[in-house]
Amino acid sequence: MRKTLIFGNGLGMALDPGRFSLARVMHDVWNAAYFLTPDDKRLISLTLGHEDAIPQSEEQLDILHQAVMACKTLNRILSPNLHWLTEQGQRFPVAVAKYIHMVASRLHLTDADLPAPFIAALSTFIQQTNSHVATLNYDRLLYGSFIDRNILSGYGGNLVDGITNNGFDPANLERLWGRTFGYYLHLHGSPLFYTDTNGRIRKLQRHEISTFTANPSDHIVLTHVAHKRSVISASPILTTYWHYLHRALQEATQIVVVGYSGCDIHLNELIAMYGAYKPIRVIEWSANHQHQTRLFQWQTVFKSTNVQLDLQANILNNYAW
Repeated sequence: MRKTLIFGNGLGMALDPGRFSLARVMHDVWNAAYFLTPDDKRLISLTLGHEDAIPQSEEQLDILHQAVMACKTLNRILSPNLHWLTEQGQRFPVAVAKYIHMVASRLHLTDADLPAPFIAALSTFIQQTNSHVATLNYDRLLYGSFIDRNILSGYGGNLVDGITNNGFDPANLERLWGRTFGYYLHLHGSPLFYTDTNGRIRKLQRHEISTFTANPSDHIVLTHVAHKRSVISASPILTTYWHYLHRALQEATQIVVVGYSGCDIHLNELIAMYGAYKPIRVIEWSANHQHQTRLFQWQTVFKSTNVQLDLQANILNNYAW
């Protein structure tokens, strides 16, 4: 009865919407005195349209992403006597990458824990079924809980993310010697990921991440939805996770989507592909939704009539998986 559970940012928003609001975190990081230089902030603001502009949403990051890609292209054109970009322009991609990494880091470092009954029921289910878990979030809510319970482990847990003390290797996700673990897939990356000087992708320990450090990373998908595919394809570890998402969805007896907005087209297409012949359960905040209207919306998103909609006053009160 292995299932695939996909978690969106509704998990954090149900716990504490103030702490897990992306707009608020982006605003707080922008105003951190020790972070970006005044020149970097001015350049980013001007790229967004005017000197007082502050990035506050993934949609606003669209123009930044295009500018970064242009700068990276010009940075690759080397000339002994001429550089296409000013010194500030050459630094621009690093400044944006630092900002994105710090936003993800701040979300990861948010001091909050999932309710004990919720995580206990979820952990028991995974231990019994080795169901797959995929997350779109940068926070530690599921990650920390599963590590503390030895559910997520590089060597012998119910879930494996392909990273050991030797770094990331896709071969670590292959089930050998009769092992039956499920996959823990960081679909949009993690601020814990970094590439060492030898080009190997590694993962920081939880205590090693800090709000005072920001390491530019190619392994965080915090951008406009139109560019998420390109960011994923540029990262070997994220490319591997999305490859294994295919396998996870193929193996699942049911696809369970929790606290997800439905805005990521690249994910919707995969769910629609495998949900055409297996049930999809959507668990989300009831808000002001009318069940039938919302059900039709999800059926449209996933191009399937196999959708079961579970509207709840608080998705953290769901104990039945």
